[in-house]
Parts: sequence; C-alpha cells; structure tokens
Amino acid sequence: MIKFARAALLIVDVQKGIDVAYHAADGPRNNPEAERNIARLLTAWRRDNRPIIHIRHDSTFPASAYRPGQEGNNFKSEVAPARGETVIPKRTNSAFIGTELERTLRGTGIDVLLVSGVSTNNSVEATVRMAGNLGFHTYLVADACFTFARRDFHGRLRTADEVHSMSLANLHGEYCTVINTADALADP
Repeated sequence: MIKFARAALLIVDVQKGIDVAYHAADGPRNNPEAERNIARLLTAWRRDNRPIIHIRHDSTFPASAYRPGQEGNNFKSEVAPARGETVIPKRTNSAFIGTELERTLRGTGIDVLLVSGVSTNNSVEATVRMAGNLGFHTYLVADACFTFARRDFHGRLRTADEVHSMSLANLHGEYCTVINTADALADP
C-alpha cells in the first residue's frame, strides 16, 4: 500500500493563464475534471494537515498570460492557496530550477511528492523528471493534470489525450509512479 501520510501535495501552475485561448491553438485540453480532482486532493491534505505546496509560474515573456501583474498569473479559485500554505514562484518549466523547492522539501524532511497540475507535457513533466532525478519518491496523479492537443515533430496533430498519455509513459517507472486521484485518496 502506498503511504502518503507525509507526502507533500505539489500543485503546479494551476493559474488562470492556462485558460487563455493560445494554449488550445491546436485543439482542446483533456481531463476536464482535473481541477475538481486537485480540489479533492487539497481538501484531504488540508483536513489531515499534510504539506501542500503551490507552484506559481511567473513568466518573463511579455506575451505570456502567466506574466506577473496580469489576471492570468492568479491561481484558479478552486485550487487557490489557503492562508499559510507554501507558494513557490518559478520562471522556468521545472519547479526545481532557480527556486527554493528542493531546500524547502529537504528542510522539512519531505521525500514523497504527489504531483498535480499543468501542463502534463511541460511544467509537470519537467518537475517530475527533476524530482525523480533528485531522489524524491514521486507520484504523478494522472487525472489531476491536463494538457492540450499539439502537433508532433512531423506535423501530425495529436489529441490532448495522446500528448498526456505519452508524457505519462515517459515518466512512469523511471521518474515516478503514475496513479489516479482515487488511489491517493484511498491511502490512509
């Protein structure tokens, strides 16, 4: 049985900027219940007073909806940090690069991570790879993440589910264990 009693819930980039149209230029997102699943995880983690870390992307690109000072930089209301919860800003796709994340985790003795957020094939994948490489026991909650349709290297359109599934396949077994929200919530 997986033990999440001391696992930190990591919520990556679930900000209003993800809803801006340019993200879906090649097609719609998958996992329409992702925010609801993250909220379910948040409720359980808050109830049990387990560690929660919100990652906020502070883009440095002028055209980015995630740039500070814009509405898109704000967290989505259903998964917004509560008072006292840790918020770690980042400027790259990995939540570990140029941030206090690793120091925060190690300083509190946390070595198990439960990762959720957006987008699966970008910031989530980069963060999970780093977590695995740094030796954290990492679990990626597949139905608490989402991405968008995208063209592959050869120009073929891939659905959001295909892009999401390929990211999960890239990560599972080497960098993390892929689970679903129900798995995380079933663990005492």
